[in-house]
Amino acid sequence: MTKLADAFRLYSDRRMVAILAMGFASGLPLALTGATLSIWLKEDGISLTAIGLFAQVGLAYNLKFLWAPVLDRVPLPVVTAWLGRRRSWALLIQILLALSILALAQADPVVDAWRTALIAVVVAFFSASQDIVIDAFRVELLDDNEQGAGAAATQVGYRIGMLASGAGALYLASAFGWRGAYMVMACLVVVGMAAVLMTSERAAPPAPRESWLRAAIVEPFADFMTRHDWLAILLFVVLFKTGDAVAGWMSGPFYISLGFSKVEIASVSKVFGLVASMAGVILGGGLVLRVGIMRALLIGGVLQALSNLAYIAQLWTGHDVGMLAVTIATENVTGGIGSAAFVAYLSRLCNPAFTATQYALLSALAAVSRTFIASGGGWLADRVGWAPFFTASTLLCVPGLLLLLFLMRRVASAAIRSEATLPGGG
Repeated sequence: MTKLADAFRLYSDRRMVAILAMGFASGLPLALTGATLSIWLKEDGISLTAIGLFAQVGLAYNLKFLWAPVLDRVPLPVVTAWLGRRRSWALLIQILLALSILALAQADPVVDAWRTALIAVVVAFFSASQDIVIDAFRVELLDDNEQGAGAAATQVGYRIGMLASGAGALYLASAFGWRGAYMVMACLVVVGMAAVLMTSERAAPPAPRESWLRAAIVEPFADFMTRHDWLAILLFVVLFKTGDAVAGWMSGPFYISLGFSKVEIASVSKVFGLVASMAGVILGGGLVLRVGIMRALLIGGVLQALSNLAYIAQLWTGHDVGMLAVTIATENVTGGIGSAAFVAYLSRLCNPAFTATQYALLSALAAVSRTFIASGGGWLADRVGWAPFFTASTLLCVPGLLLLLFLMRRVASAAIRSEATLPGGG
């Protein structure tokens, strides 16, 4: 009972409340340049090809490790001395993020799609930059034995933020239009600003000036390249979520094309989908404990691939809310299982000496499927129709699964060789 009481006390700690709010701030902008934006574009009559290309506005999430050392090491004049290194950068970025979301609210994709895309790129840039600072702030704010609780608080806040910019934005758009919805989302950035202001920043040890560039960028790359099959591992990280990302990016336009309203999509796809996703993550975590990371990856990968076929069943059924719930449940539960195993795999790949940088690099590679590869999905759907498109997205899962089987065999072979070298190993 003492441990349970200690856990409840920890989650009620002011720092944990702030971390929960920071997680909300991180999750809020993602859908505004992703799933929610794609529904806005489809409703305004933008072609599927163009909607697919809009996936590339999230390129900043792939490249954020490039400017992370600047946010990590360079102080802001005057403000850093007053607020601290993390808080000064966080508040500046959040102000610019709110202004860029307000600018996106004023955009008109029909009149000027290029301007809309450019503003969305700016929103994604400040969102990715906020993630860099908030992740570092969270780690430094907590002691080692508090990091697990901090990660859980972040995930809960992140998903609530995505719910706000997903279901919340769709409900608001139904009542007040897209401009009003995005203006409210811009105002919600103040939650993250309040979270930053309510915390006290711990003093950071000074970094050696002559070696920080090598330590921040060169050594993490060099360390990773010493591993066996490092190139195959990186390719697998890019490909594992490809089919899931391609289908997921076009799911909003697909639902609109079947006649579902924004309210129906918000209620089933976003609210119910969030619950299904969290259930999948819990199942995936249990699967990792039960069968190990590599086997859990294989099971999750196969389920992810097969779940894309549920979209074809939805196409045959048409505008049916019950079937929509089945489709969403299938997609989100299997996606959650795959994501839990995938995050565990990425975490295991990191050298403890370079955890932050290597994880940023790996997560950036994993986002390639959500930006570059998914951007061609609209073009394909425009030309072949929905059923062949979702069949193709299922087949796009195969290369990643074949690479996974290759890596599993290599791991097994390495284990056998290791046993053979042990005394008495034959």
